[in-house]
Amino acid sequence: MSNIVAIVGRPNVGKSTFFNRLVESRQAIVDATSGVTRDRHYATADWNGKEFSVIDTGGYVIGSEDVFEEEIRKQVDLAIGEANVILFLVDVKEGVTDMDKDVANLLRRSKKKTFLVANKVDSNNNIPASAEFYKLGLGEVYCISAISGSGTGDLLDDVVKEFEDVEPDEFSDLPKFAVIGRPNVGKSSLINSLLDEDRHIVTPIAGTTRDSIFTRYNRFGLDFILVDTAGLRKKTKVHEDIEFYSVMRSIRAIESSDVCLLMIDATQGLESQDMNILHLAEKNKKGIVILVNKWDLVERDTNSARDYEEDIKKLIAPFTDIPILFISALNKQRILKALETANQVYKNRVQRIATSVLNEVMLPIVTNNPPPAIKGKYIKIKFITQLPTHAPTFAFFCNLPQYIRDPYRRFIENKLREKFDFSGVPIQIFFRQK
Repeated sequence: MSNIVAIVGRPNVGKSTFFNRLVESRQAIVDATSGVTRDRHYATADWNGKEFSVIDTGGYVIGSEDVFEEEIRKQVDLAIGEANVILFLVDVKEGVTDMDKDVANLLRRSKKKTFLVANKVDSNNNIPASAEFYKLGLGEVYCISAISGSGTGDLLDDVVKEFEDVEPDEFSDLPKFAVIGRPNVGKSSLINSLLDEDRHIVTPIAGTTRDSIFTRYNRFGLDFILVDTAGLRKKTKVHEDIEFYSVMRSIRAIESSDVCLLMIDATQGLESQDMNILHLAEKNKKGIVILVNKWDLVERDTNSARDYEEDIKKLIAPFTDIPILFISALNKQRILKALETANQVYKNRVQRIATSVLNEVMLPIVTNNPPPAIKGKYIKIKFITQLPTHAPTFAFFCNLPQYIRDPYRRFIENKLREKFDFSGVPIQIFFRQK
């Protein structure tokens, strides 16, 4: 998915309220995803059947107690670098400020498609005041109220007209494997080790997103698309916003992949940003393989790998059914094994289990271990089926679905994993009224 909409503007114009309005509107939003180490500032949205990502850049302004113009400029630079469409929010009640003029100058020079949005138009009486913003030289002024939602539909109708159409590529039926992880864990080294060995096996494909490179890998009986987000275009001032960029790239790579190879640095262990990226992949229901890179740099004894793996599983619980491999991208240790594992995880993710088999295997289990009775009511599960979704999703039909609690859901998930191979794949379970 290549279309990104960024919300920019000075503090207190209602960026976060507007973002939340987009995110929480049932019609507009498909899936909200946590951002990095901060509140939710990134989400996947849908308007009139067109999907796009929304960034609330306000979340990335440091020192929000006393925001300086330079911080606002930085936030606008981020948006200009990352987005297809920019929504520039201003406050109709305060009118044009010097900071608004500075932001407008930056946006005009950027040549990016920009919508000027006058917020806090809570009644028709405020509409005449919005005319003042025409002097910013950014064309039409869209009047909205982020709090009530008025005007947002008309704005989004025009926004989605600006989107680039994502061309379906000729290899759309091949699995897509993305190499993800925070900066400096060895993503580029892994990609180079895979691709530099024998250049003629590589077919570059025009990427569907501006920041990912799609390459076909066809070797050793494996045929897939490698989604490479590492070592992409150098950014100005990248040192200041390295975390923001690495997360935006991880998000894009995750969205365009089937299986994510999450690389971590063996010398540093699983850190909080690794966990954020892992949870993004899990929330997007993608297959996951964890690659512990630079294993050649770790002093080891006979139980090192086992102990290290146990430590990782404690951190990633409850979703611990993820393959963990110890590799060295530079020395090419076990990198083929990593690809074979990713391929198996892909097969696990796309497998369909016949309804008859599911019921034959799972019904005796739920009959012998029914959910606990609540208020004297007994829950009976009668029928199970796999739903036709991208990732494994199961519906358990029963008489009182509202009384089933999380511990029982986890019990069912563990039994499904025990009986069928879903290693590396998040599973969704729904209990529905028969």
